[in-house]
Amino acid sequence: MYFTDRGIEELERRRGEEEVSLAWLADQLRTFTDVHPEHEAAVERLATWLARLDDPED
Repeated sequence: MYFTDRGIEELERRRGEEEVSLAWLADQLRTFTDVHPEHEAAVERLATWLARLDDPED
């Protein structure tokens, strides 16, 4: 188990029944990056990965 799994499991447990838009998620990622600029690269990688999930080239 990765350390991040605990956070993912908490997210699923607390908010797993909610539906959110990708616009909402993008806004939350921007807010997180504003508060925690040291994690900008990881947020960028996650956002790019999510954006390209259906792209056969990636």
